[in-house]
Amino acid sequence: MNAPIQAIRGMNDILPEETPRWQHLEQLTRDWLSAWGYHEIRTPIIEQTGLFKRAIGEVTDIVEKEMYSFTDALNGEQLSLRPEGTAACVRAVVQHNLLYQSAQRLWYSGPMFRHERPQKGRYRQFHQIGVEAMGYADADMDAEHIVMTADLWRRIGLGGIRLELNTLGDSDARARFRNRLIDWFESHADQLDDDARRRLHTNPLRILDSKNPAMQALIEAAPRLEHDLDDAARAHFETVQRIVRAHDIEFRLNHRLVRGLDYYNYTVFEWITDELGAQGTVCAGGRYDGLIGQIGGKPHPACGYAIGIERLLALMEHAGIVPVDAGPDAYVVFAGTHAEAFAWQSARSLREAGLRVVLHCGGGSFKSQMKKADASGARFACIIGDDEAASGQISLKPLRDAREQARMPVEHVISTLLSKDCA
Repeated sequence: MNAPIQAIRGMNDILPEETPRWQHLEQLTRDWLSAWGYHEIRTPIIEQTGLFKRAIGEVTDIVEKEMYSFTDALNGEQLSLRPEGTAACVRAVVQHNLLYQSAQRLWYSGPMFRHERPQKGRYRQFHQIGVEAMGYADADMDAEHIVMTADLWRRIGLGGIRLELNTLGDSDARARFRNRLIDWFESHADQLDDDARRRLHTNPLRILDSKNPAMQALIEAAPRLEHDLDDAARAHFETVQRIVRAHDIEFRLNHRLVRGLDYYNYTVFEWITDELGAQGTVCAGGRYDGLIGQIGGKPHPACGYAIGIERLLALMEHAGIVPVDAGPDAYVVFAGTHAEAFAWQSARSLREAGLRVVLHCGGGSFKSQMKKADASGARFACIIGDDEAASGQISLKPLRDAREQARMPVEHVISTLLSKDCA
């Protein structure tokens, strides 16, 4: 006997009892994004590896350690499963020239892939909702992204998510800051861990994001980027803060917030919770004005963010926001020489009226079928025997209350099930 094949570690099945939670959140976010004027875009889950190296940065954990990359056996191309969504979205916008006539407000959702150590809230296949605004240079778009996420938390009914903000300035400011950081860490080289030494001359800003407790005092004492900002960067960030405050959204300025991707500039932000253990970031993003040109398009300003769906669902569950699958409206049971054809016809009529209907399959007595009808969660059983088939009627039996069973024509069954009293 062959051993059973298991799912790949860190890549999880979402079972039928879990999918109502996903569907509830997916529908809610679709409505929310539509209300804010964003349009869906769908991109492949596999892209050229060079896209992510160019966009994310070769000296990042994602590109160096975490991407699922392989060589296409047919043509030798280097391909990767997408580790995040922004690069692919920008690639599609550039390839299809979507910015030629107007700026774009876009969103997408789906699986991303990173070869990380699986733990609660961190998986190798995980799902994100991504929001991107391309062609918008002003600070009001940075603020819109923050305000609209606060609106999502309100629509869901979530509290306890705090906002952290920072600005990374422009490329010149980052270059000046980079040099000061290198000087600082070189002067304390004996306190650097292996990761920091490796990044010192390639990506020193990433050292600020280190989680090594032994390095936190050194990082806290390091130079701050705010001293390298020019007047334009300061004014941009002050506008973001002013608009966010005007919407009564509390936030904390975190000068060590640098984000894990190389393409960010100016505003960066994270929404964080303390209720999910170590994996506390629920939503994160910022401005990335140079990325479109970096990928090969005509330079345009842009900003965006991503929401971790698994983490958001975990937070909803922690808060007791757990939608229940209501089950079908009706379960059709039947037995008898002439009942089968009428049962199929009746189920079709109910579905065409917009009702959710399960038609029993597999035969069996009325008693055994009624047990399955009850277990299905249906509100009613539609019982059809030869007598019902001969009269063109259905015996409608409530399964969730004490009302009496009644025989009636199909059209009356439909109007009964659609009535508010039976909802």
